[in-house]
Amino acid sequence: MNELLKLLSPTGDTIQKTEVISGSGSNRKYYRFYGLNKSYIGVYGKDVQENKTFIELSSHFRRHNIKVPQVLAVSEDFHYYITEDLGSTDLFSIIGSSEVLDLLVKTIKALPEIQFAAGADMNYNICYPQKEFDFHTVFWDLNYFKYEFLKPAGIEFDELRLESDFEHFASILLSVHTNTFMYRDFQSRNIMIKDNEPWFIDFQGGRKGPYYYDLASFVYQAKAKYSKETKELLINTYIDSASKYIDIKPADFRKTFGYFVLFRALQTLGAYGFRGLVEHKAHFIQSIPFAIDNLSEILQEYDYSKLPYLTEILNELIDGYKRPFINNTAELVVKVFSFSYKKGIPMDYSGNGGGFVFDCRAVHNPGKYPEYKDKTGLDKEVIDFVEKNGELAVFLDSVYKLADASVSRYLKRGFTDLMFSFGCTGGQHRSVYAAQHLAEHINNKFGVKVILEHTARQISSVLETKEVKQ
Repeated sequence: MNELLKLLSPTGDTIQKTEVISGSGSNRKYYRFYGLNKSYIGVYGKDVQENKTFIELSSHFRRHNIKVPQVLAVSEDFHYYITEDLGSTDLFSIIGSSEVLDLLVKTIKALPEIQFAAGADMNYNICYPQKEFDFHTVFWDLNYFKYEFLKPAGIEFDELRLESDFEHFASILLSVHTNTFMYRDFQSRNIMIKDNEPWFIDFQGGRKGPYYYDLASFVYQAKAKYSKETKELLINTYIDSASKYIDIKPADFRKTFGYFVLFRALQTLGAYGFRGLVEHKAHFIQSIPFAIDNLSEILQEYDYSKLPYLTEILNELIDGYKRPFINNTAELVVKVFSFSYKKGIPMDYSGNGGGFVFDCRAVHNPGKYPEYKDKTGLDKEVIDFVEKNGELAVFLDSVYKLADASVSRYLKRGFTDLMFSFGCTGGQHRSVYAAQHLAEHINNKFGVKVILEHTARQISSVLETKEVKQ
């Protein structure tokens, strides 16, 4: 913070107020400084080379009269810099408003200027971490999707067959050779609206690459959910605008474009998987259903018969993806899970990091006896065994005390998400019994809504809100 204030000193402005600006997927830190008559954006970035790339690209784009923020000051070590403030309104935030269509068209008309006009004389050696979209880039993103999303989603696949389709996919994408700048993250959250004009930010990951990619990123941004008519308008607008620079045959353009649409969709899912399922960032976790819906629409819109096995796997993913419950109300919802330790502890999709996890494996296991092998903790025979043994009753007595205290406190403080998970070896007997009984206990005592999932058994139920006597 002090380093940024030092960079502002030469302006002679008196800083009245400072606020932190949140960044969804970036590790950079952003601040807004309010002076007497204007405001400024301060940035701290740990990656010096990334900062240098942004600064140099900003200067290059401004020489081509492209609307990007001006860099006003840079620290000697390149960790800190100041830019002009473009305001707080991005294009994504006004999707659905009456004026958005005009701004969408303006944005798409400007895209070829960035790609072709500014790309023609760009020094691509300044791009970071890579200067060109190549085989390694394509496979990094495809494997990112495979290992950070497809595998965690539990989809079984043949590695060799999928690899073969990936290689064919890469050859199609890399058959396009142009001296154009690929923005890489060209989407509505990176378009700021100032004076009713689109301004462009977050381009430091760009490189030399095919122009199809950015159009695909923008038009098929999952959470934007543009109508089919709007998508057609934007694609046709781009073709008209880009035709000033190259000869485009619309039918051929659309065939190739479809593969970049799919590639971008898979790259997005990989990012959501890593940022959401690995780093547990709520924004990305909650974006996954939109990306799945987007993928479903894409597979219906375009012909991917050249990628038969990948298409098969993606359809299996769409059909089998279990949508997590996201509490969008102001009321407390308690989630209770049973699970198998062999498959791992359930994910907390609220983004709050999960709650209580109880290990039931010390309790006598009905699964050791042949007569209970095909039964679960929901069956009378197992219930009778567990209750006659008595160990789980003692175990749950302690759990109930912890749960009651937590639910009471969460209700008083206005919290909306609380999670309990019970694990055992197979997620079939002890954990199922414990989860079922805690869910019923909480619902009966407090009347709050309880989402109950026996994950290893793939059984879900909802205990709805009800009135209870206190």
